[in-house]
Amino acid sequence: MKNSITTYFSQAGNSYKTRIKGIGKYGLLLAFLAICLVLSLLTPTFLTVQNLMIILTQVSINALLAFGVTFVIIAGGIDLSIGSMVAVTGVVAASFAHPDTYPVAVPIVMGLLSGLLFGAFNGFIITRSKVPPFIVTLGTMTIGRGLALIVSKGRPISNLSDSFNFIGGGKILGIPMLIIILIALFIICSILLKRTVVGRYIYAVGGNEQAANASGIQLNKVKMIVYTLCGGLAALAGILLTSRITTGQPNAGTGFELDAIAAAIIGGTSTSGGTGTMTGTLIGALLIGVISNGLDLLNVTSYYQQVVMGVIIIGAVVLDSVNQPNNS
Repeated sequence: MKNSITTYFSQAGNSYKTRIKGIGKYGLLLAFLAICLVLSLLTPTFLTVQNLMIILTQVSINALLAFGVTFVIIAGGIDLSIGSMVAVTGVVAASFAHPDTYPVAVPIVMGLLSGLLFGAFNGFIITRSKVPPFIVTLGTMTIGRGLALIVSKGRPISNLSDSFNFIGGGKILGIPMLIIILIALFIICSILLKRTVVGRYIYAVGGNEQAANASGIQLNKVKMIVYTLCGGLAALAGILLTSRITTGQPNAGTGFELDAIAAAIIGGTSTSGGTGTMTGTLIGALLIGVISNGLDLLNVTSYYQQVVMGVIIIGAVVLDSVNQPNNS
């Protein structure tokens, strides 16, 4: 009798875990569509073309940052400095974007180079010092914010050229440039992660460093790549944000790292490494944008919006922990 009861509860527990795992694996898109349906019923302006364009435009910067941090988290790391990178790269690009000075390619290249170097610096310190990524990037987050203030001399950099402002504020055939760039980068990052040797190495390092090392994968090289990629995408986000607001702000990007990490985690990227997709991250970023936009349309204050987002993040992490192998 005792064995029968034990068996019953064991089977019930396993069945419950299986259902939860199914939700964690397949439920994100359904949850996103359900929220869109509810918001469309609550406010008639939600599903208009104009509002959907606004959502995609607002989401684009966070999504680019989230793509970068997804590479890092899958490889078993974390990057808290991407918000500061947005500020640094933005003011660097703005410094070269004044009218009648340099071609528009110059501020773009200078901004991208500064982000790539910043990301490579993160990777170098993490791989050479063996200090946890959380601590390293927490330190470089402060360094980056200071560098942004130094480059801009503590003041916003304005008077940017029209060609530069077009990058983040223009439209092609009625479609905002930010949306076009978002789609292009999503495709590129997805291919890089899923269809290349580098992508397979990233998954391998995040899944099991010892096994990856035994297989001949150069761990430090892979980590350098993911942090450099993250820096490059943060730089692009910084350039686009500066172009969109037509000003290089040394205080730009404050708190952006939290939104980007939240988008990746909500999208199914495992905090333990080795698991995640760009599609999930994009849906996670869209989910954050849709909820924020919907609550704005419903005149819900930002205080409650923060509570809602916190609950969603905790729920995503709980589902992630349930899906870990040791919980099976």
